[in-house]
Amino acid sequence: MRKRDLGALILIMALVVTGAWLTTADAQYKADGAKKKKQADVKVDTCYGCHDPIKQLHTMGKHSKNNCVNCHSGDFKKHAENPGPDNRPVTDTSWEACGACHKEQFESFMKVAMHRPARDEKSQLTNRSPNPFWDKLMAGHGFTKEHNLTRSHVNMLPDHLVVDRAYGGRFQGRRGWNYILETGMAWDILADGDPTTSDQKTYMPQSATAANPVCLQCKSQDQILKWSYMGDPVPGAQWSRTSKPVELVRDLQHGLNCFYCHDPHAAKPRIVRDALIQALTRPQADTLWHKDQKHTNFKVMDMGLRGFPRKIAILEKYDTRLLCGQCHVEYNCNPGYDPKNPDTSKYNVTMADQRTNHFPYKDVLGLYDHYVNQVSFLDFKHALTGGLLWKAQHPESETYYNSKHGKAGVGCADCHTPKMKGKKSGKTYTSHFAVTPRVQLKETCLAAKCHPTWTEEQAKYSIDSIKAFGKGKMRKAEFWLAALIDKIVEGKKAGLSEDVIKQAQDQHLKAHILWEYWTAENSDGFHNPELARESLTRSVDESTKGIKIINDALGTKTASAASAPAAAK
Repeated sequence: MRKRDLGALILIMALVVTGAWLTTADAQYKADGAKKKKQADVKVDTCYGCHDPIKQLHTMGKHSKNNCVNCHSGDFKKHAENPGPDNRPVTDTSWEACGACHKEQFESFMKVAMHRPARDEKSQLTNRSPNPFWDKLMAGHGFTKEHNLTRSHVNMLPDHLVVDRAYGGRFQGRRGWNYILETGMAWDILADGDPTTSDQKTYMPQSATAANPVCLQCKSQDQILKWSYMGDPVPGAQWSRTSKPVELVRDLQHGLNCFYCHDPHAAKPRIVRDALIQALTRPQADTLWHKDQKHTNFKVMDMGLRGFPRKIAILEKYDTRLLCGQCHVEYNCNPGYDPKNPDTSKYNVTMADQRTNHFPYKDVLGLYDHYVNQVSFLDFKHALTGGLLWKAQHPESETYYNSKHGKAGVGCADCHTPKMKGKKSGKTYTSHFAVTPRVQLKETCLAAKCHPTWTEEQAKYSIDSIKAFGKGKMRKAEFWLAALIDKIVEGKKAGLSEDVIKQAQDQHLKAHILWEYWTAENSDGFHNPELARESLTRSVDESTKGIKIINDALGTKTASAASAPAAAK
């Protein structure tokens, strides 16, 4: 039996055996909840004595009456008498910790959007970045292995762990494909097919190992108390940018913790993503937030009580452009290349470099200058042209920032997590079922402050029309990018000068950024159709300029070759 077949058989057997005795994750959650016993309240003043930042937060908001034992467990008396890491109380990072009081928000968060399949590849013919162009335009990048449309927030950590581009196929559902119907802790749902090693390697054909500790910061914050500011590898912090990804994910259970956006002590809106805090406080003052005269202010607090720096930012009010912009944003989260370094035989920017945890917080029109001239970072080398290219993440926040809806004061929550009236309580609450407004049009597009005279059919027609227009422009940009790639390959084969090839590769990079941004942005241009049109039509222009550079050089070369014999005579 071939080694590859044997490895696959071992992986399948491990998953079947481990899955045979497990109940569903939902049932496990209920069982765990029933076992949990409430500890006796502690004197918060005792905790305040050492935890001054916590005192500042806890005394300022609605949670001031909440006792420490609601979110922490352990021997508080022993810790107070002799504080140290060995007897430090455990912090509950689960959704249930908040859900115990905020039941309707919790129940809505746990819902799964059944309108969209799991593992729905963007490169399918009818999706956002269809083949045959996708694999050609992204040749050399792990996203050609699997690049999916979004699913519900509750699924985000397991969905990340199983995707073919991230961990080489080592993580799979304990009960096979039934994992797509399960919600709960990641390791109740999934199994590690090779627990004997933490090394990243491929277990299945056409898979990749592109995941790293920084990209996980969007998937979970279970590690928040073990991660230093910017993920720097410093003493005392268990995890860093340079940690082994497999070891880190084994320490994670919950996707999108409540405390990304809600400070558990102050009950106020906050930011925990370090790269966003860094972007909003950098001296260049060059982000969309800096240029917004009405921007939401915040206070940065150093929470580093464990011997290393850790920062959060408390917002003066809820601003979903910043809250959702912790993850729904373009950011760098991987090793790559410094375009000023001529050696591209391997990554010359490693995870030890802070550039691997970076937010521009600018829209698409400013990204070429930002990454090439200011940060000096590009993500991957194109497999056909040899040129360096950029890879987008999911820049919804920046795209939306100066859109018509954005300028009108409509926030992400108005369309994706609207206000609802509880069926049992009758009270109004914010739904945490983050989903396209098409699923709940009455509460979103047709709300009194938006388009109350529209019918549901008209709302869907409007959404679909704008998205169709955006997709059409993406297809045109892809055609001309493919033509430019072919032309650069032709030029290299013809022996054109390195200078000419570099000029064409630079045009390729410009055109690529202006196009690929919209394959990662999850609205098909709906969030800002005007910006989408400007960007995608510019992409076509940049591609055609690159084609002209090669064609002109080929014409000159042909003319020179033709005139050489005549001159010899």
